[in-house]
Amino acid sequence: MEELLFFPDETTTETLNKILELTHSNYRTNSFNYRINAQQLIDRILGEPRYQDPKRLEKYGFKSYSQNDEDGILAEIFRRIGSGNSTFVEFGTQSGLESNSLYLLYQGWSGLWIEAGEDYCNFIRQKFADLISSDILKIANEFVTRDNINQILSSHQLKGEIDLLSIDIDGNDYHIWEAIDVISPRVVIIEYNAKFRPPVQFVIDYNPDHVWDGTDYFGGSLKSYELLGQTKGYRLVSCNLVGVNAFFVREDLIEDLFQTPLTAENFYHPARYYLANFYAAEGGWRANFGPYLSK
Repeated sequence: MEELLFFPDETTTETLNKILELTHSNYRTNSFNYRINAQQLIDRILGEPRYQDPKRLEKYGFKSYSQNDEDGILAEIFRRIGSGNSTFVEFGTQSGLESNSLYLLYQGWSGLWIEAGEDYCNFIRQKFADLISSDILKIANEFVTRDNINQILSSHQLKGEIDLLSIDIDGNDYHIWEAIDVISPRVVIIEYNAKFRPPVQFVIDYNPDHVWDGTDYFGGSLKSYELLGQTKGYRLVSCNLVGVNAFFVREDLIEDLFQTPLTAENFYHPARYYLANFYAAEGGWRANFGPYLSK
């Protein structure tokens, strides 16, 4: 049996970060040690004074089908601002079984998935055939560029206000969001490059053929997204603890619902990618989809 590692309350967050990185490397990722260390780190972070403000969103995070804790943060955002037409657009869904909108499909939403991988799209067409045949879910097998994104959206009868836009293509994310003008999402979730801390502004050069090479050359910094969001009428309201995704809400919906200041400096989280396996376990058994009843 593995020795269980528990740490006293005075252990610093920085130390817990280092310990967790070591246990993530040296223990099986589903080990009790790893999960205890991860939970301690999360509790320590959320116990810091600035996270006690009820307008902060991090503590609401949970995973059902999202990569990490995005499902819970999105749920809390829509609890505060309400939902409109319950329509989403998400690109970079891969199989769809780990996405920011699958949990919303279970709640009566509908929308479009855009995925470049042909094998993934074939899988989606088989796995989600009932939703597709009912016109609840649409799938577009497209490699998204800033020159074709609006045409793709229009060809699927998407225009004007929708509730959610989710962008995760590991590369030209900034340029694609900048180009979109045929829809007006109420909420945008987009992956940021946590290597570049505020106030650094960083965006990769646009390359229509860009494919992520597994390095830190992707996307844009959180500060760059904050400033882009402002030009498009959106304000940053949160990031998730893993340091992967940033959440934006359209300015006309902000009111007094979120902690201020609405800046990258306030909401930035560093890259804690080693927490991903903690959230994978939190999601329960391996994700699947099949016919179900809502009753």
